[in-house]
Amino acid sequence: MGAYIATITFLLFMSLSLPNTVAQTKPQLLERIAPGSSLSPHSSDYNSMWISPSGLFAFGFYPQGNNGFVVGIWLIGKINNTLVWTANRDDPPVTSTAKLQFTVNGTIILTDQQGQGKLIVNANTRASSASMLDSGNFVLYSDNNNSRIIWQSFDHPTDTLLGSQSLPCGGQLSSSLSETNYSTGRFHLNMQVDGNLVLYPAYTTETVWDAYWASDTNGVNVKYHLYLNNTGLLQILNRSRDYDLIKTLIHAEENQNTGRHQTVYRATLDFDGFFRLHAHYVNNGSDKIIAGFPTSSRTCAVKGFCGFNSYCTFDDNKQFCKCLSGYKFIDENEKTLGCERNYSKVECRGDKDGLTFYNMVLMNNIVWKDHPYFKDDKMPTEEACSLACLVDCNCWAAKYESGSCTKQGLPLRYVKRTYEAYDSTTTFIKVGNNSIQNSEEHENPYAFPLPIKSTSNKAIVHIIVVTLVLSIVLCSGMFISIHYMYKIRVLKYKRLTETGNFGGLNEDLALRRFTYNELRRATNHFKEELGKGAFGKVYKGALNKGNRLIAVKRLEKLVEEGEREFQAEVRAIGKTHHRNLVRLLGFCSEGSKRLLVYEYMSNGSLGKLLFGGQRRPGWDERVRIALDIARGISYLHGECEASIIHCDIKPQNILMDEFWTAKISDFGLAKLLMPDQTRTFTVIRGTRGYMAPEWNKNTPISLKADVYSYGIMLLEILCCRRNLDVNVLEPEEILLSGWAYKCFTAGEVNKLVPWEVIDNNIMENMVMAALWCIQDDPFLRPTMKGVVLMLEGVTDIAIPPCPNPNHA
Repeated sequence: MGAYIATITFLLFMSLSLPNTVAQTKPQLLERIAPGSSLSPHSSDYNSMWISPSGLFAFGFYPQGNNGFVVGIWLIGKINNTLVWTANRDDPPVTSTAKLQFTVNGTIILTDQQGQGKLIVNANTRASSASMLDSGNFVLYSDNNNSRIIWQSFDHPTDTLLGSQSLPCGGQLSSSLSETNYSTGRFHLNMQVDGNLVLYPAYTTETVWDAYWASDTNGVNVKYHLYLNNTGLLQILNRSRDYDLIKTLIHAEENQNTGRHQTVYRATLDFDGFFRLHAHYVNNGSDKIIAGFPTSSRTCAVKGFCGFNSYCTFDDNKQFCKCLSGYKFIDENEKTLGCERNYSKVECRGDKDGLTFYNMVLMNNIVWKDHPYFKDDKMPTEEACSLACLVDCNCWAAKYESGSCTKQGLPLRYVKRTYEAYDSTTTFIKVGNNSIQNSEEHENPYAFPLPIKSTSNKAIVHIIVVTLVLSIVLCSGMFISIHYMYKIRVLKYKRLTETGNFGGLNEDLALRRFTYNELRRATNHFKEELGKGAFGKVYKGALNKGNRLIAVKRLEKLVEEGEREFQAEVRAIGKTHHRNLVRLLGFCSEGSKRLLVYEYMSNGSLGKLLFGGQRRPGWDERVRIALDIARGISYLHGECEASIIHCDIKPQNILMDEFWTAKISDFGLAKLLMPDQTRTFTVIRGTRGYMAPEWNKNTPISLKADVYSYGIMLLEILCCRRNLDVNVLEPEEILLSGWAYKCFTAGEVNKLVPWEVIDNNIMENMVMAALWCIQDDPFLRPTMKGVVLMLEGVTDIAIPPCPNPNHA
């Protein structure tokens, strides 16, 4: 009986204590994470994150959206958690079935819902442990004493710097897309190799036109870096001079009377484009903004805050976006994405079209900080400026200020409303006559001539007489115009019936069609030759009475091969629009005559710039040019209606405009892929030395053929020499691709450019990207989008294997 009572007592005790034990289960604070450890978002808190010893920071699965998760590091707060670092931030969120695993090889692998593994951390060496530190730094160690760090999150910042973290020379912070979407956003902060800390909108040329704030700390041969210490002191230091102070941006202790041990500071490039210093007070969990750059938040100082064709303005101390007159929001729920026309665009062929189909609208207090394509400092009146834009097919906005008239093409960017009383700028926007003018800003159509203001009877009589005379003249003019327009249409119809369907181009394109006589006059009978290619010559010309320079490509081989080349170029570039592609303005197809009309590129080809010997571009300029070209090719491969293989990427086919922006040209050999195609068979195309090995193997050609050509050209851009050069001092330097690999493996990439001082880290990353591009196996080469991310420093670059130099 006693044994029975004891058994019942034991079971009762266990039933009472077990729920209490479960209720007390909570995340453990780990100082050391061993290989083999794993996390799952659907498990308990202990299994979904690794927390720092004091409980300030956590590494693991952070919720995004309704049912998604991202891998990141966050500051644990009593009110809200604050994400400070994100892994693979442009990948879609994973579901609750994902798993994160720390391996002994120094990697952390995320297995998503499809069972695919993605690298989150790659230390490239054996790891003994990992730790989430109280500084917010997640580190991997190679020894049991935790003394040798082989990887740390502080070396790979996303949008935030924490106390004791720095942004090195050449480093970049990229904002998040929104407050709840942590993928790469619309702004970035660059610690430039020239020593200047600069804020830019994303996807721009990163020139002075695009910057909207800078620290003005330019130097010569400097290695400045941005550093935030634990007391909220944000400084730019000179790393090459024992960390000499260059400039203090802000010191939080000057503004905050709080204990430093109870405050966590972070400098974040927020989603709205402002770089702000935040203070997180651990005791109460609150967060406060100490300072921000740009310092003024009431002037729409952030370029690109509002998208194309919209402008930034203020209401109740809050900036927001509105569409310019004649435009509507692309997405009413995301007004920062920009605006599009609310009327149908009419094909423009000359001055009369502007007067017939469009109207100029006056918008008060509107300015933009973008460079114009045309400027006239001797424009007599604002009426003349408005009319000059109205009759110009390429002009969609005009600005008049103190006798100076500037014209702007689409898209209109960096536009804002100013309330400065002394601003004397007058802005006109071109809109369609059928657009609905329902803006709240009371824009007024600007007609010519200006109304005469008078109160005398004599003046009223004059106005009536002048109006009657003008009406009669206008009616007569309209009758004559209709008569001649009818005759012109009849002639055009006859010409169409004679020449047929022009190779089927009419159905696919909406480019301007020129007559042969127009282009002969524009080029002064093909007088000034700009260059010569395999299928014809290129001549310089001018339209609109010399105001618009053009380049006219005249095809001379008019057999079947020439006709294919003509159609390929028109089809390939006619439907594309990107700032790094040469713009095709129109074409001519009369009988056997085939001509293409391009925008004029005043600074010639990249080949002439690199190998011509007149001016060697500087290091920063070469890096920018390489990135511009990569973005252009990435657009052709992934953002067009149909993917385009250029097939002839080389420096001679990269042209430079008046602002030294690189643009891809010569689409004569381009190959279009169908939507369901990834590879295609075609005859050998391209230029020897830049052709991928698969061209000679009778295998299908893919987009990776352009990647190979770009890799060879990238090495030429970095080193300012041809890939094959027999006039070098050492035999091993003859083939640049092979020599570059030897220098890289020896850790001596600076030998490739001995004449100038460069940032070895940036050079090494770009050489690695180029070596991956020229791999023999197309499957080993990255996509062009991946190359862009490599060059931007967004993704880490693994060590490439040796490419085969025999195919270079």
